[in-house]
Amino acid sequence: MKTSELRAKDVAALEKEVADLLRAHFGLRMQKATQALSNHSSLRKTRRDVARAKTILNEKKKGAAK
Repeated sequence: MKTSELRAKDVAALEKEVADLLRAHFGLRMQKATQALSNHSSLRKTRRDVARAKTILNEKKKGAAK
């Protein structure tokens, strides 16, 4: 997911996005454990998407607190 798409969302939508990404990443990890994962680069992509979403979420929360 692009940063510009994440910045357009509000805090509640970002929290939902983080939860969805974490759930997707968990599913990929389970596929890897059972050797059913064919595209291993998707693990890296989802992990970075989670980090990107969490960063923007924290920026928005700090901005709202000021």
